[in-house]
Amino acid sequence: MITPRMRSDMEQNIAENCHKLFLTTAIPEMCQEKGAPKQLEYLQDALALEIQRRERNKRERLVKRAKFPVYKTFEGYEYAKVQIPPALSREELEAVSFIEAKQNLVLYGPVGVGKTHMAIAAGVVACQKGYKTRFYTVTELVLKLSEARKNGTLERLRNDLNNLDLLILDEWGYVPVDRDGSQLLFRVISDSYESKSLILTTNIEFSKWGGIFTDDQMAAAMIDRLVHHGHLIIFDGNSYRMEHALMRQTAKQPKGTEGKSNEQ
Repeated sequence: MITPRMRSDMEQNIAENCHKLFLTTAIPEMCQEKGAPKQLEYLQDALALEIQRRERNKRERLVKRAKFPVYKTFEGYEYAKVQIPPALSREELEAVSFIEAKQNLVLYGPVGVGKTHMAIAAGVVACQKGYKTRFYTVTELVLKLSEARKNGTLERLRNDLNNLDLLILDEWGYVPVDRDGSQLLFRVISDSYESKSLILTTNIEFSKWGGIFTDDQMAAAMIDRLVHHGHLIIFDGNSYRMEHALMRQTAKQPKGTEGKSNEQ
C-alpha cells in the first residue's frame, strides 16, 4: 500500500525528472490530480530510465568528441614510479576533482613511462562525469591553430577551446615550435588560465622550455600560468614499452636445436 508520504515523494520525483527532461509541467500536475498509484510508479520508473539513457548517450558523445587516440582507464594503472604531490591525492586524481577547481596537471618524465596513459584515463573519467574534454598532441594543435588563422577561423577555434572543461596537450616540447606557433599556443594557455583545466605531458624540464618555444620570456609566462593553479606529477623509471617489447622476449628454441649452428 502506498502511503500519502510515498505518493508525495513520487510526485516530487516525477516533477523533478520532467524538469530534467524539459517536459511540460502539465504532466506532474495531471499526476497530482488524476494519477493512480500504479500509474505514478510506472511513470516514475519510465522517466528515470529515460534520464539514464540520455546520460549514457551523453557520456559516449563526450568520449567520441574528445578524440582520444586510444581508450585508457585507471584500472590496473601502475603507480610504483609515479610521484604525486602531497596537495593531490591519488583518489582526487582518479576522481578528476582538479577540474572543478580549474587546476592543471603537468605530467613530467621520460618517454614511455605512462604519462599519456594517465592523461587519457583522466580524460575518460572527465567525460563520464559530463566534462567537455579534448585531446591534442601539441604539434597537432599548433598546426590546427595555424591553419585556422590562415582560413580566418581562428576565433571560432579559440571559442571551441574556451568552451572545454579539460584540454589535454600531449607531447609538450617533443618537437620544437616556431615563434608563430609559440605565440598561438601561448594564447591558448592564457585563455585557459583560471577558466578550465589543462593536462600536459612532457619530457622537458621547465628550464629548457625557452629553447623549445624560441622565447624565454614567453616560456616563463606559460610556466607561470600553468603552475599557479597546478600540480607537477613526476614519472621515473625505464620505458614501459621498452620493458615489454616483444623483441626483448626470449624465444624458446625447439628441442634438439640447442648448440646447433645455422647451415649456409
